[in-house]
Amino acid sequence: MSEQSTPVRGTAQIGVTGLAVMGRNLARNLARHGFTVALHNRSVERTRSLMTDHGTEGTFVPSESMADFVASLERPRAVIVMVKAGGPTDAVIDELVPLLEPGDIVVDCGNAHYADTRRREEALREHGLHFVGTGVSGGEEGALHGPSIMPGGSDESYAKLGPIFESIAAQVDDVPCCIHIGPDGAGHFVKMVHNGIEYADMQLIAEAYDLLRAGLSAGPAEIAEIFRGWNSGELESFLIEITADVLAHTDATTGKPFVDIVLDQAEQKGTGRWTVQSALDLGIPITGIAEATFARSLSGHADQRKLAARTFAGTGNDSWMVTDRDAFIEDVRKALLASKIVAYAQGFDHIRAGSQEYGWDIDLGGVSTIWRGGCIIRARFLDRIREAYDEQPDLATLMAAPYFAKAILDGVPSWRRVVADSARAGIPTPAFSSSLAYFDGLRRNRLPAALIQGLRDNFGAHTYRRVDREGSFHTLWAGDRSETGGAESASA
Repeated sequence: MSEQSTPVRGTAQIGVTGLAVMGRNLARNLARHGFTVALHNRSVERTRSLMTDHGTEGTFVPSESMADFVASLERPRAVIVMVKAGGPTDAVIDELVPLLEPGDIVVDCGNAHYADTRRREEALREHGLHFVGTGVSGGEEGALHGPSIMPGGSDESYAKLGPIFESIAAQVDDVPCCIHIGPDGAGHFVKMVHNGIEYADMQLIAEAYDLLRAGLSAGPAEIAEIFRGWNSGELESFLIEITADVLAHTDATTGKPFVDIVLDQAEQKGTGRWTVQSALDLGIPITGIAEATFARSLSGHADQRKLAARTFAGTGNDSWMVTDRDAFIEDVRKALLASKIVAYAQGFDHIRAGSQEYGWDIDLGGVSTIWRGGCIIRARFLDRIREAYDEQPDLATLMAAPYFAKAILDGVPSWRRVVADSARAGIPTPAFSSSLAYFDGLRRNRLPAALIQGLRDNFGAHTYRRVDREGSFHTLWAGDRSETGGAESASA
């Protein structure tokens, strides 16, 4: 690598190994902010390419071998790993550990599963090393210009990493979009839930688009203008902004709207699925996120969809058309806002549950603060979420905070009309519908779960609790149907 191929020992403040797009841009961001950055990649060509294309943006110390890369770092060493999650990450860590010394820090900025991060943190701790699972949101542009950064790990590691990460993170109102989330896997857990909310947000937006297109017989460009209008109000967010951009785009090859030439099979990298699996383990109903994840899965089952389309043709209402255009657009807007509130509320419930389960003591208001900029789900009402948790840290549900409660109450009639209209028209709205069902489930004074408990006791003697007495009870269904149990048996 020209005259810089021999690394200068102990001069780099932080290193990046793994120089694909995200690693490359993160390294450039660090260098642009005045840090001396050590560079390494398994394929030397990527290191050379970065130096050729961007070597003048700051001070880089490139290395061809992992040993030289580690030697170029000042102590305590801080190494950012930016490789594919899973086996590749473990392989890099295995190569790094023998070269490091107690007190050094390994930072995984990939989309790792938080359980893997907890395992790696424990393993490296035995070597006297700090392992920091760090969520980074914002895509390749965010990595270069300022992402939202969610580091976990020890307090000692954040003492070194905090000033670095806070300087390169997105800034909103002069506040960096980076805080120490909590120990071991907390950072990657919060990033996982962030991605789950992102799934729900995108599914809701897609459902809103589908409804507008079907109900108004409007083209994508016209709907783009509707989304642009929404982006100037309560729905202002990065995803709403880029939705308008995508819908307004025309395919250069065909001249058709871009959205019409894209295959309608949504892919996923697994973070949505991880979020749903974790929520099931923790007993947290994240119905909007779950339905969004399943909707992506359904979209990919092309053979089933083709067969169903032939078998059940004509069972929808293809002639459905709204009569009051402006009123319908407003109904969809209000339903979208209410459903988005549910998605965020469920996500923050999930973070709280994870924090309690693993002893992370995560600051929910702090999380909303660092999501205001840089990340994919940045939105105007994140300030309102921060205010809600600042005023009441133990808030049982975000939906009950005054701002959000008012928005939901104002939107309920529209929400119900939209879900009912979509059902009558045969337009699938799993995220809208499940979010409304969740809202109704929360607000009901009594749910049919009482019958479920009776059925469980009947076939499996699983017991039930009563509304009028303490303890667990069982009815002798196959006998004289007398009742056993109570407070004494429950404590025995």
